[in-house]
Amino acid sequence: MRVADSRIVPTFELEAAELALADGFIVGVDEAGRGPWAGPVVAAAVVLDPNRIPQGIDDSKALDADDRERLYDRIGETALAIGVGIGDVGRIDRDNILAATMWAMQTAVGELSCRPRLALVDGNRAPRLSCQTRTIVKGDAKCLSIAAASIVAKVTRDRIMIALARELPGYGFERHKGYGTPEHRAALVRLGLTPEHRRSFRPVQLALSLAEAAAAP
Repeated sequence: MRVADSRIVPTFELEAAELALADGFIVGVDEAGRGPWAGPVVAAAVVLDPNRIPQGIDDSKALDADDRERLYDRIGETALAIGVGIGDVGRIDRDNILAATMWAMQTAVGELSCRPRLALVDGNRAPRLSCQTRTIVKGDAKCLSIAAASIVAKVTRDRIMIALARELPGYGFERHKGYGTPEHRAALVRLGLTPEHRRSFRPVQLALSLAEAAAAP
């Protein structure tokens, strides 16, 4: 069920105004996973069908897991186009998390089956795209296309982390999805790093130092 609050929910007003001004597809772009200590960063690009927008789309952070899964399926059934980009840990550690995020967004837009006229991007930075771009701070809470992208990105990444939990038991990836929880920190000290940990992240480096200190004679 939706988390109860008094927030203003995202609307399709911006997209509708842009569609009235000129022809062309409008895509919402968002990411999931910039902050975790492990796993990829995932970006999604969604072109909603103005005539078939699923009810209940919201910022993914304002929805529980069941609603996100349900809306993920409905978006997949009704959207005009969806693209996903996944920046893996190797790219994050090599290029930094911001560059990996921009790359994942570029990839997501490039995966679309249509060429958009305008990309509405969550946040204050946009990747280099072959179409017009507009950044919107907290766009996932204001704009339905970005909110839809936030759901696709979040569900995609959560599924990746749940699969990694089966490959790498003991870290609790299925619960914290790689974020820096006390459970995750304790597992790092106890078990050490996996290939899915972001070694360029300071908290991961500190946990590794603690683990090495604990193992020293």
